[in-house]
Amino acid sequence: MTTEVSNITTALRQEQYIATDEIGTVMFLAERLGKPVLTEGPAGVGKTELAKAWAKISGRPLIRLQCYEGLDESKALYEWEYAKQMLYTQLLRDKLSQLLADADSLTAAADRLALEEDVFFSERFLLARPLLKAITSDEPIVLLIDEIDRADAEFEAFLLEVLSDFQVSVPEIGTIQARHQPIVLLTSNNTRELSEALKRRCLYLFIDYPSQETEISIVRMRVPQLSTKLARQAVEVVQQLRQMELKKSPSVSETIDWARALVMLNADNLDRETLENTLTVLLKHESDVQKAKRALASGGGSGRTQPPADPRARRREWNE
Repeated sequence: MTTEVSNITTALRQEQYIATDEIGTVMFLAERLGKPVLTEGPAGVGKTELAKAWAKISGRPLIRLQCYEGLDESKALYEWEYAKQMLYTQLLRDKLSQLLADADSLTAAADRLALEEDVFFSERFLLARPLLKAITSDEPIVLLIDEIDRADAEFEAFLLEVLSDFQVSVPEIGTIQARHQPIVLLTSNNTRELSEALKRRCLYLFIDYPSQETEISIVRMRVPQLSTKLARQAVEVVQQLRQMELKKSPSVSETIDWARALVMLNADNLDRETLENTLTVLLKHESDVQKAKRALASGGGSGRTQPPADPRARRREWNE
């Protein structure tokens, strides 16, 4: 690992983000190559948090575009304020009359009016949305395009111009070039396959659930009030739950929420009662909760299962 990459992982840790060497390397290359980063992985593993942490260590403002089904250019790029433009025209009606008063033909009047077009077609009538704010920012920024897989394929295609040339086309004005090329991070929860054209323009990073020791470190960093013993017990349970065939496995963010809940309850040990009463902090489907309770009940009175060495046998046992 190079010194530069090591410095990045250390800086991210100082912002309470534990990054692997792969994450540090990809972020270093994105900065040097000026390439967007596409981060994929399960929900809640820290993809969005990476963008927030990167903005902090780079000293750049963060602009976030939250994607959703039906998102289009007007909501992501800009809206043209026609009502404001019309009001502006009405207020300047007297000035226009004076300007055109001595024009001796329609052509002359049109020519004079054309010279004043910048008054009526300018950025003063643009209502900037996140993408345009990122393009026109007076300082370098970090642009987070969150959950791009939730947007339609048409919107994804629109993004190609932005990510290729860092410019946007506004019909009323023309092409607007980025004043400073932003660092762009796109996140995806893999709800649909993204286009090859989009992937080709990005550096790719897959962020998976962390190892047990890494997740313990994350919990201890984010919830320092939790004892080391209880943090280990909690993470062991979460890691075991992820081996089950659930509708939704607990995310890292939910592990942190659970750790905070245990602190609020003044728990000093993860006993059966505490575990069962707080499972809904981790699991958000009743069928998952009931499946987990049955599996954990078979693991003994401590509320902690003792899984067999073979992971396949463990899955079979828990999903019976």
